[in-house]
Amino acid sequence: MTQFTNLAYTNLKINTMKQSVTSTQAPAAIGPYSQAIDAGAFVFVSGQLPIDPATGDMPDDVTAQSAQSLANVKAVLAAAGLSLDNVVKTTVFLADMADFAAMNAVYEANFSSPYPARSAVAVKALPKSAKVEIEVIAAR
Repeated sequence: MTQFTNLAYTNLKINTMKQSVTSTQAPAAIGPYSQAIDAGAFVFVSGQLPIDPATGDMPDDVTAQSAQSLANVKAVLAAAGLSLDNVVKTTVFLADMADFAAMNAVYEANFSSPYPARSAVAVKALPKSAKVEIEVIAAR
């Protein structure tokens, strides 16, 4: 019985530390996920598509899409009381690795040294035919 009680307490503690973060300044989730999860010391921001939350539209080129994805990331981080300065890890998904340089220029303009750790991967396709999607992990 003691093991069960301790396990139940541990699960309760983890669940109460996990809070959803939402921002109306970023597009609403298009599936069963949160824009971000605040887990205390870290905030995990879901991949942000380059959708303008005011219009629902997406820019055509990867430069504008990268800028919009990062604007959406900033909005979600702000809802958690954080900024890009708190980001420690990013993952960039590209529909075409040929767009890496254009995305990277926008990325570099938005982050400062020391830059977050980053992975950039090409994927077969992204939701809504986006060219880029960016997710981040931020530390308090």
